[in-house]
Amino acid sequence: MILTVNELSKTFGEKKAVDRIGFSMDRPGVFGLIGTNGAGKTTTIRMMLGIIQKDSGSALWNGKPISRETMSFGYMPEERGIYTKTKVISQLIYFGRLRGMSHGDARKSALSWMERLGVLEYKDMIAEKVSKGNQQKIQLLATLIHNPDLVVLDEPFSGLDPVNTELIRKLIGELVSDGKYIVMSSHQMSTVEEFCENLVMLHNGQTILSGNLKQIKAGYGHTNLVVRTEKDITPVAQECGLELLTKRADETEFKIDGDEMAETFLKRILAEGQYPIKYEIREPSLHEIFLEKAGGPK
Repeated sequence: MILTVNELSKTFGEKKAVDRIGFSMDRPGVFGLIGTNGAGKTTTIRMMLGIIQKDSGSALWNGKPISRETMSFGYMPEERGIYTKTKVISQLIYFGRLRGMSHGDARKSALSWMERLGVLEYKDMIAEKVSKGNQQKIQLLATLIHNPDLVVLDEPFSGLDPVNTELIRKLIGELVSDGKYIVMSSHQMSTVEEFCENLVMLHNGQTILSGNLKQIKAGYGHTNLVVRTEKDITPVAQECGLELLTKRADETEFKIDGDEMAETFLKRILAEGQYPIKYEIREPSLHEIFLEKAGGPK
């Protein structure tokens, strides 16, 4: 199975919201569609799934235009939407029926997913009585109830507490293991780094970076050094030419020109009898790359 999005474009009035966005997936996994709010992520998703009309371009699944008739997909929008005055189980069955399931199959799938996501106790509760975090899990359940091949998640971790974040994190890993194709939209770069092998970075409706995440980061080389010591080593670092980036409660991060600079600095602090608890040379984070590409504050 192959997902192919080719040069999708959309204009609202005089504003070019999405300008020739394209990407593809040829195997199960998580693809990242990233950018700040207003970058064009949601508009791209809605064109891709046929929710809004595109001005130009195409979105294909195995060479055929994506639609409910040609494939099975599930979409969880950023704007959560469940029926607050309806029992949870009733609306889940309804969503399953909308996707072609029988009443019995929809109920069986709903109960199975509710148990898996830890919300089975709320099945007969009116949705508005359920916490916001559990409402979000119920909406995710509605996205997955019909076992879709393609799953599109728009800001899936927004508003979740750490416990539910971890649960959804594990679930996404399980979905990939089950052979699902997942497109994840997010402005949280750490989330994308955790899940996405490949990505498209949007800014003002345009692609400013795309490709394999590991290759993108490797192209920058080793630019950051994170150090944790018992004493402040910032003055020594600056004498060695390192640029202070961030000073956190328990560690300090510097910008370096490469491994040789980091090695020289390490020899210097060791010679002074300071033994680092942590000494990590790394590539720039996706957050740092985004700030560079999008022209944000350094």
